[in-house]
Formats: sequence, C-alpha cells, structure tokens
Amino acid sequence: MDSARVPLVKRLLYWVPLMVGGLLGHVMSLLVAKIPRASVNPWLFGAILSVALTLPATFVVWGYTNLMFGTRIPLAALPGLFGSVFFLSVAMTALMVVVNWPGRVTHAPAPGAPAPAVRFADRLPAKLKGAVVYAVSAEDHYLRLHTSKGADLILMRLADAISELEGLEGAQTHRSWWVARDAVESTRREGDKVLLVLKGGAEAPVSRPNVRALREAGWF
Repeated sequence: MDSARVPLVKRLLYWVPLMVGGLLGHVMSLLVAKIPRASVNPWLFGAILSVALTLPATFVVWGYTNLMFGTRIPLAALPGLFGSVFFLSVAMTALMVVVNWPGRVTHAPAPGAPAPAVRFADRLPAKLKGAVVYAVSAEDHYLRLHTSKGADLILMRLADAISELEGLEGAQTHRSWWVARDAVESTRREGDKVLLVLKGGAEAPVSRPNVRALREAGWF
C-alpha cells in the first residue's frame, strides 16, 4: 500500500495511531520481562521483544490497513509485511531499551568474603589518595570525583570508571552519574525529579528508568 498518494489527513489518521498505540508493546514487554535472563540482559530483552512483538503487530497493521484504505491485502503478502514490521520493531525496541533501561550496578563482596582491590582507587589524584569515593559524575570528557577528601577532575569515560568501581556497592543513577550506596544520606524531590543527597553535600539526579530499580533495591 503506497500511502504517499493518500491525502495528508488520512495518512496522519493511519500512521499516528500505529506509532503511538503502545499498548501492545507495553503488554509484550511486561511478558518478556518475566523471562529471568532477559530481565537482566537489555540486548537479549530487546531481541526477544522484537520477535515477540512482530507477529501480532503484523496482523494489527494488516487489519488496520485494510480498514483504513478499503483494501484487501491478501494473506500471501503477510511474509513481506512481516519483514517490514520486524524492521520497525527492532528500531523502536532498540530505542526503548537505550532510553529506558536502568543504569549499571556495581557490587560489594559477599559478607565474609575478602575485600577486593577496587581498580578505580588507583585513579585518585594524589590529594585524594585513601579517600572514600561517594560519587563520580561526567563533565564533558572529564569525571568529577566526589570523595570524603573533597572533589577533583580526572580525564576518563564514565563507562570505564564504572567497570573499575566494581567491588563497591553502587549504581549508575543517571547517564552521567555513578553513586556509592553508602554515600546516600537522604532523598528529595524537585518537581518530578528525584535527587539523592550525598555525604559532602553533592546531589545526584536519578533518571526515570532508575527510580523504580533503586526504590526496589531499598535505596529510598
């Protein structure tokens, strides 16, 4: 069906409900999230959701297209339609995963286990050596270190820093913040925003995808 030849108003009536009618995607994502391995692996989650969403979505598009344009798309055309819907499902699912997936988590050793060497400690500038790391926040190409001995900047990517912070219990609360759990003194709200008030006075934002995950983990 070539919708480019259809009047603009009718095209909008066709495409807008298909693009924003997210009920099917929401239902399927809840079902996929019940799969243990998919619930902790964003790319496995996205792959399964893309496939699971495509089949029912293909029939929705087929039926809605026939209804809107008075066509009779034959069932033999469904494989081709399936491919188009699958491509869109992959694109939309990838965007959803990137935007909505909670940040990375770092872990402290199990009770009784020897304390591991936290590699990030070697990154601390001389004036901060031996300090307790409260948080790390990204500023352009630099990271601001919030510690018990004050703050300073180092040149490093946040993703690399989080990998080296393994051994400390913490979480990426925002795309530009990692926070140590023990550093959180309280929380406060600023409209719809949730902020973690840290030792030393810094305040770390919590992005929407992380609010539920941190609340369920007992952070606030």
